[in-house]
Amino acid sequence: MKEHFDDQYVKRSQQDGYRSRASYKLLELNTKDKLFKPAMRVVDLGAAPGGWSQVAAKLIGDKGVIIASDILEMAPLAGVTFVQGDFTEQGVYEAILEEMGNEKADLVISDMAPNMSGNTSVDQPQAMYLVELALDMAAQVLRPGGNFLVKVFQGEGFDDYLKAMKAQFGSVVT
Repeated sequence: MKEHFDDQYVKRSQQDGYRSRASYKLLELNTKDKLFKPAMRVVDLGAAPGGWSQVAAKLIGDKGVIIASDILEMAPLAGVTFVQGDFTEQGVYEAILEEMGNEKADLVISDMAPNMSGNTSVDQPQAMYLVELALDMAAQVLRPGGNFLVKVFQGEGFDDYLKAMKAQFGSVVT
């Protein structure tokens, strides 16, 4: 815990009012790839504690829509609708779709990761399972030409995942 709280990005996120250090990853990616535009419809999978949703809300503005979901609780965040639960369960999935109305998402983002044990042979398959679930969800809710941003741990299963991404999207950047 001491290492976490001594981390420069953790300290910076607290000073800047962000919910997590992950906010800076998303800001950097957006600077490079221009993922967010005003009034977008965004789905944030594995959203708690809300760092990516918080950044996305600022970038898409008041006319945008963010539907965030996580199995963990997330404190309310202005401009973000939160659906708690496992999005692979029918009821949670339907709640997300209900919040989307009849609209498809412009962007699906996912910073999901399993609780890490430190054992790569356990952690990597669990991480790959989560990104596969996120890809499946993105395929269901994205509009044609929509974008998908996902954090993936490189390791066993990564090459197959990359192939699956290339099969579903016109352009894939790592």
